[in-house]
Amino acid sequence: MHRTPKTLLPLLFLTAFALVAGAFLLQPDGIEAQRGLRARIYLTQARIPRSLTERGLIRFARGHNARRLREVTDRPVAEREWKAEMVTSFNRPVGDLEFQVLFYDVENGARRFLGPPLATFVNDRTQRTFVQRIRLRRPQFKPNRRMEMVITVRRQEVGRTRFEVIGERIRHSGEVTFTDEQTRER
Repeated sequence: MHRTPKTLLPLLFLTAFALVAGAFLLQPDGIEAQRGLRARIYLTQARIPRSLTERGLIRFARGHNARRLREVTDRPVAEREWKAEMVTSFNRPVGDLEFQVLFYDVENGARRFLGPPLATFVNDRTQRTFVQRIRLRRPQFKPNRRMEMVITVRRQEVGRTRFEVIGERIRHSGEVTFTDEQTRER
């Protein structure tokens, strides 16, 4: 019968232990991490009632979800913006102190990032649904464009939605006027 040397047996035991410990350390945090964090995003320009439960809020946001955001019209065209309430509903608590909201222009097919990202800080780690007012300002956002909003947690995309921003374009008359002095200088 062949015998293993005494030094080889502890080495095999340590290797087996390291492999088992490594498998546990490299696994995601429990069953919830294996399921994956997902977010549903709703944009609404309707006023959200204050006395809603979490379920009621999600139902309201789903029913008033705006695929087309209309700009405010109480200012000159160059100063207008799009205002909306963003309701983000995660399938479980975020598990982080913040999540990011990224905006992309997808009018021409490819994503074009419109930065900087909007950071949303989480003050209650057990909370799953968040309401946040967003303001999309000109000139960063242009009217009559298709957009995509992406939610990321720890740089991982967990949700997205597409919408359009509808508004009036800045019109240029095409007329040029010169003063008498400008025409005499030649």
